[in-house]
Amino acid sequence: MEEYAKPKLLILCLLLVAFFPALMANIAEFDEVWQNRAREAKKASRAAYNPHPEQVTQNFNKEVHKALDGLNSTRRSLNKYSGPCMATNPIDRCWRCDKNWATNRKRLADCALGFGHKATGGKAGEIYVVTDSSDDDLLNPKPGTLRYAVLQPQPLWIIFAHDMIIKLSEELMVTSNKTIDGRGANVHIANGAQITLQFVKNVIIHGLHIHDNKAGNGGMIRDSVDHFGFRTRSDGDGISLFGSSDVWIDHISMWNCQDGLIDVIMASTAVTISNCHFTHHNEVLLFGGSDTYPDDEVMQVTLAFNHFGNGLVQRMPRIRWGFAHVVNNDYTHWLMYAIGGSQHPTIVSQGNRFVAPSNPFCKEVTKRGYTPESEWKSWNWSSEGDLMVNGAFFVESGSKINNLSNKDMIPAKPGTSVARLTRFAGALNCAKDKAC
Repeated sequence: MEEYAKPKLLILCLLLVAFFPALMANIAEFDEVWQNRAREAKKASRAAYNPHPEQVTQNFNKEVHKALDGLNSTRRSLNKYSGPCMATNPIDRCWRCDKNWATNRKRLADCALGFGHKATGGKAGEIYVVTDSSDDDLLNPKPGTLRYAVLQPQPLWIIFAHDMIIKLSEELMVTSNKTIDGRGANVHIANGAQITLQFVKNVIIHGLHIHDNKAGNGGMIRDSVDHFGFRTRSDGDGISLFGSSDVWIDHISMWNCQDGLIDVIMASTAVTISNCHFTHHNEVLLFGGSDTYPDDEVMQVTLAFNHFGNGLVQRMPRIRWGFAHVVNNDYTHWLMYAIGGSQHPTIVSQGNRFVAPSNPFCKEVTKRGYTPESEWKSWNWSSEGDLMVNGAFFVESGSKINNLSNKDMIPAKPGTSVARLTRFAGALNCAKDKAC
């Protein structure tokens, strides 16, 4: 990459930072570059929006049936591998049975299901190896670091040379057409700032441990090879999606970040979050960040094969405005509630297992905040094939979301299958020359 231009610190802009609205998502100066990015991101979100979400849910359920019935479960007619394999759901069966996964890494890009199924990340680019765990220079990052890799303008498939703990000194600004692939190394993004996807598209994040992130202080931060600017404090999320589309987050282990573990906000859409393991956190997943931002109606998220485990409190997820397909997840712990929302989101809950806490006042899966029943009773929240344990119950409302005839309906695998489907949730311990 060419040498970065030296930053020009504009003192006047720094003095005005406090007056910019929070809507700019940590961007102190919403300059022409950011304005163009926002316009392009809005176009991308509209293009990624599926006007027939029931077709996406149907295709997802079909692939799960194939996987559990022992048929070819790959999404794009890939050849089936023979021999022993511990993959237990259709996403994993697409790639994990290949003992040569390390030399066929990009096969992963063909495996996403759900609303994020078009995400291919850096498949069209070269493989870039992160060799340096440091994050010392926010304006001129060193080659070999993760920050250097994610800023490059071309598609890249980013992997790691060895085990490492990366403490981000400030939020990591990921550009479009990137895959961050932690397989084959024990990679922790920990004790520092968050990963941010702002006004970007086509990103895959796979195989990382993300935990103990804190709010960043902000400052001058490079967000592409040809642009930098002053950013205000970041929130302290694990991963933040802001105005981004075609994103797949898979096999991530996450816990104990200052704010949320994953935020999907500001008209982000075409997102799949799968095979993740969430533990020890209060407000886990936020889909839609404001009751006053109706543009989030384009938001469509698939939440599948995840394990919501020890020490979780609420928001698994909390949804505003958009559409969420919550399917075949294992909810073994919550203290307040599992799934909540406001501003008439659509929630299709299928084939999950909900294990209620012992507290008799917290057995309801759902929460609609302070919205009166006269309003929320028309919201489309449905539960189909969910397994309710220890007194758990799901309060449905509205009508079933389906424009298909009964003969075309493919039900999700029931909640009794969830233990198998989520068995390997979280970051995997993959070794070369062995099925992962």
